[in-house]
Amino acid sequence: MYRGRLVPSPTGFLHAGHARTFWTAQQRAERAGGVLVLRNEDLDAKRSRPEFAAAMLEDLRWFGFHWQEGPDCGGPFGPYAQSRRQDFYRAALDKLRAGGWIYPCRCSRQDVLRALQAPHTGEEEPIYPGTCRPRPGARFDAPVSPSGNWRFLVPQGETICFQDGFFGRQEFQAGKDFGDFVVWRHDDLPSYQLAVVVDDAAMRITEVVRGADLLVSTARQLLLYRALESPPPAFSHCPLVTDESGARLAKRHEALSLRNLRANGTTPQMARQSWDLP
Repeated sequence: MYRGRLVPSPTGFLHAGHARTFWTAQQRAERAGGVLVLRNEDLDAKRSRPEFAAAMLEDLRWFGFHWQEGPDCGGPFGPYAQSRRQDFYRAALDKLRAGGWIYPCRCSRQDVLRALQAPHTGEEEPIYPGTCRPRPGARFDAPVSPSGNWRFLVPQGETICFQDGFFGRQEFQAGKDFGDFVVWRHDDLPSYQLAVVVDDAAMRITEVVRGADLLVSTARQLLLYRALESPPPAFSHCPLVTDESGARLAKRHEALSLRNLRANGTTPQMARQSWDLP
């Protein structure tokens, strides 16, 4: 059975860009006669707020979204909030360590600051220079320390390919288009890259629909699926919604939040009329 997902983060109000991507995900699930899963991606405790989580559910329902599993209605693969799934992430980290896929990293806090958040166009982390990269054949058999950073050892030079549902064939070269990436932070939290792979695999998601700014992340995540011995889902990346200057919408664009659109008299039907949906 087709299983898609909606994965908002309660770090601000949802905007029109979220709505268009999520609407595409819902349409694809409906056309396939499948299930839509809502997951609250609240890993970032410093920025996630209860009022945003409540507004998220309210705004999604107002816009016309319907999900069959989620934090408000339960389901067989819960919990459906990332803040309650630490045991899943820890088990995955231990498996990566046992397989020799990761290594400890002592680089500065600034180097891993954004690891909780999904990267966006223009915000990709720089290629890691290999400061802490181990020598070939080195292994780390000690238990993973909750106070350390851990990076994934990418296979330098390997080309990662996948067929995207919207953009077609995609190719990214490990070590050139992306480098060794953070999977675990020194504050005992998994990175976005690890958490989303673990959750999508555990919740048996069959297709990931998201924005085009995450195309490179898909290459990273395919390496994680392989290392964790989990079959990857299909991927379909949607064109981004931009503002008048051509910049990608972000939660700082409060005027285009679903909350403000509703307050100004815009209906969901009006908002969808201008969309060129994949």
